[in-house]
Amino acid sequence: MLKAQQLTLAVLVNAALISTAFASEQSESKGFVEDAEGSVLFRTGYIKRDKQDVNRGDDTSSFAQSAIVKLESGFTQGVVGFGANVVGDGSFKIGENKHAGNGMIPRETLNGKENSGDTYDHWARGGASVKARVSNTTVEYGTQVLDIPVLASNTARMVPEYFTGVLATSHEVENLEVIAGKFTKNQYSDQINSDGNDLDRAVVWGAKYKFNDQLNASYYGLDSKNALDRHYINANYTIPLAEKRSLNLDFSGYHTEWDKAASTYSSSLGDTNVDGRSNNLWSLAGTLNQGAHSVMLAYQQNTGNTGYDYGSNADGAQSIYVANSYLSDFIGNHEKSAQVQYNLNFADYGVPGLNWTTAYVYGWDIKTVKNGVETSDDAKESEFFNQVKYTVQSGFARDASLRLRYSHYRADQAYNDVYMADTNELRVFLDIPVKLF
Repeated sequence: MLKAQQLTLAVLVNAALISTAFASEQSESKGFVEDAEGSVLFRTGYIKRDKQDVNRGDDTSSFAQSAIVKLESGFTQGVVGFGANVVGDGSFKIGENKHAGNGMIPRETLNGKENSGDTYDHWARGGASVKARVSNTTVEYGTQVLDIPVLASNTARMVPEYFTGVLATSHEVENLEVIAGKFTKNQYSDQINSDGNDLDRAVVWGAKYKFNDQLNASYYGLDSKNALDRHYINANYTIPLAEKRSLNLDFSGYHTEWDKAASTYSSSLGDTNVDGRSNNLWSLAGTLNQGAHSVMLAYQQNTGNTGYDYGSNADGAQSIYVANSYLSDFIGNHEKSAQVQYNLNFADYGVPGLNWTTAYVYGWDIKTVKNGVETSDDAKESEFFNQVKYTVQSGFARDASLRLRYSHYRADQAYNDVYMADTNELRVFLDIPVKLF
């Protein structure tokens, strides 16, 4: 593991010293103020989870309003450019939200236990970072929103999940992106504490290469102290078939090994202190695109002695870059799952900006363990998913969007007992972006 990290850092350092055949990002810098950008995203969000099993707790309903601010300076001119970024959010709940959950609204401390009391009426979070750039290599230190398959910030709630640390990103070789970083704090979307997930130390590294307009591939790794080691690979290939017709093939895979001290969810193993927990999760998806229409077929599978767990070890609550991920991620122990998805872009029918996606996923062959006892080796789950999204294309409200999403989730009792209850989930999000400068 250490050798892989050292190799990646060596590539970054050496690449920064090599004169490349294409233009340097830093040489094109216009200045700290001249390249600055600022925006505010006003988000109104509502999530309701209607649980069909009264023995699995109350329904959860969350309704709130947020403003997410993002300020990014340019880089000063010169061989080495310097800059700074600021990210933050302010929110307030709408209504009582007494049964709020869903990762949306933070709760007050009750009896010494964080996030267990009444919901906050209003709250604010955020942070800043500094950055430097040499040639086509940028290093940023501070509060960041990450989009790395092995350490990804959740951006599907009211406000984003934040990580604090340093990340180097290099584009010294044309069509190649190399990253390496270290993070020491993790704040989930519904947490006030800037290290609410008690991250010790997470080291990430990886690379993404574009072979040509049709084929690209990537690899990323994560070493999270006293938690887990995780590796991710992806290959994406698009085959042109005819005018407005193409076939896209996508393969994604994770290998995870947990430390004994790591957390895990109950469907993985009954004893959370078992040593030697490991999982392989992979998916293969084929998507046929024909003009406004696309149809995807996907297969996903788990092997190992536990299911694929993510988020609970401060490893990013969106670190699930596989095909069969909706309300359920179909990641149970030994689970196999298959999906059919249909997408319609209404632009060809005179309504640009309107998009509809529907999908059905079925999972089977799940091993479940409750209180240390195996309860099934063939548990099942399924989800029917629908989403409609409209994005304004022009005018004063350009880029504003309204998204309505509904999931109908069902599982047999063995999986209900260890994963989640049968649930009807509704999400409504209205996003209004405002460009400041």
